Amino acid sequence: MISYFTWNDFDNSVKHIANKCNLLEFSGVYGIPRGGLCLAVALSHKLKINLISEPIKNSLIVDDVYETGITLNNFKDIEGAMFFVLFSKIKPTWWNTVHISNEKEWIIFPWENASNFHSDRNNYIKKRGLS
Repeated sequence: MISYFTWNDFDNSVKHIANKCNLLEFSGVYGIPRGGLCLAVALSHKLKINLISEPIKNSLIVDDVYETGITLNNFKDIEGAMFFVLFSKIKPTWWNTVHISNEKEWIIFPWENASNFHSDRNNYIKKRGLS
């Protein structure tokens, strides 16, 4: 299953996250490369907080998709950090999500080249050991 996430969807998601975070104080926002970078930049502007090059205490840490947890789990123990993803393929426990998606769903983001999604998907599946 393929889903297209548009710039309009992205803007609405940024607003959603900003509304959940606007009363909180962060030391900065960190976007996990590559998927979280666009989101981190947008939230940096929206929330008027610094974009940081590495996650630190009390930071907002964002990514595009939570699927296996391999990436986000690396940052789980950062003191006072808050975590947001655009899509989670499982019900969130310690992180927050804007959307819950089906585990078989492949999401094409507006900053991606849609014509490359087959190779991107295959490389991702192979790298993560998914079937």
